Amino acid sequence: MLFLVAALMLLGVVLGTVAHAPLTVTAALAAFIGVWLGIFAVRERLGRRRQSSAH
Repeated sequence: MLFLVAALMLLGVVLGTVAHAPLTVTAALAAFIGVWLGIFAVRERLGRRRQSSAH
């Protein structure tokens, strides 16, 4: 429960920051985070395929 409260507080801080940032900065950061998450997902998928084929 405490984790949920902390996560909601952090979300509020992040959304407050985004509301005051220019749209171009917000879009650039959103694109960067999207690419970062995409790379992470691909690496995880490839890592799981290697582990499952080894066993």
